Amino acid sequence: MSWQAYVDTTLLGSGNLDKAAIFGIEGPSAWATSADFTVSTWGVQRENSPQHFHVLISRLQIAPAEIKEIIAAYNDKNDIKAVQSDGLHVAGERFVVLKSDDRSLYGKRGKEGVIIVKTQKALLVAHYPETIQPGAAAQTVESLADYLLKVGF
Repeated sequence: MSWQAYVDTTLLGSGNLDKAAIFGIEGPSAWATSADFTVSTWGVQRENSPQHFHVLISRLQIAPAEIKEIIAAYNDKNDIKAVQSDGLHVAGERFVVLKSDDRSLYGKRGKEGVIIVKTQKALLVAHYPETIQPGAAAQTVESLADYLLKVGF
């Protein structure tokens, strides 16, 4: 199965996620993304315009610096990780971190959230809308991560 198929079929096809991407663990290179989840090479620019804010969130642009921030959170071996107090940034927005361990980062902003799971070679980054239960979204991403680990990724 191609990386894009994992995003389209396994993650989005579950109905538990609305945006997803798979990144290489070595850096901010995207292996596959949903149509509305793009990787920005210029970083996210925040403006005061509500229309601009809506476009950023609906397209979920993630900057390479944000991927580096996520990787740094995994490399932080302190009992209380910096990401737990600073939050997690995706698409220029801060998510409160609910879970942070060697494998998974869960962030929430209002009723929506992000699930990020690290495998040996990949980062699975997924977003769930307010209409989805966080547990269902987490189970979908964690199951794909289990499979990828089993096959050496």
